[in-house]
Amino acid sequence: MLDARDRFLVAGWYAPLRDAIRHIVADEAPKYILDVGCGTGYYLGAALPSGDDVRALGMDLSPTAVGRTIRSRDRIEGLVADVWSPLPVRDGAADIILNIFSPRNAAEFARVLRADGLLLVVVPQPSHLQELRESGLAVEMQADKAAHLTASLAAWFSLEMHEQLGRTVELTPSEVTSLIGMGPSAHHAGSAGVDPVGMDRVVTFAFDIFGFRRR
Repeated sequence: MLDARDRFLVAGWYAPLRDAIRHIVADEAPKYILDVGCGTGYYLGAALPSGDDVRALGMDLSPTAVGRTIRSRDRIEGLVADVWSPLPVRDGAADIILNIFSPRNAAEFARVLRADGLLLVVVPQPSHLQELRESGLAVEMQADKAAHLTASLAAWFSLEMHEQLGRTVELTPSEVTSLIGMGPSAHHAGSAGVDPVGMDRVVTFAFDIFGFRRR
């Protein structure tokens, strides 16, 4: 799964999302970033501002993923931890929390984020990968992810910004294979015996980007 993610992301298909995250982070001028669900470090490595006094912590449940993250850039440390457990991070330590396609622990996020810090969350829109779902290549997704997200954070955070990003692209069979293989659809496709090889596919990428502040 991590190898597939590396192949797909390095090819630049999610570069517009990466760049949007980088611009939002740069405007905050953070000194310490916590990326919860860092994966291979693709977004954190790109978003980390320059400066010897700027540091980041990449957190994931996968030791292999954390290892790749800390190797992606200098000034990034790693933490293998479960987001549903108390986070081993001191109160108010983070200027920004990145949470990109990952589970959220609202109470713990509020605790470790500084009072005026930013929680930056990215979730897929309902149209994201819709063509692959229609072809049986991707798992179904929650239709109201954005509404569920804001409701689940409401007790601790207020919504400050919301951006939407989307486009359609044409992917080769090998690119479709990497895209499917980098997420939960990898298990679905394998168990169903679905083989995407054989044709190029038009695929929709669509994301919601939310910025929250602590209440």
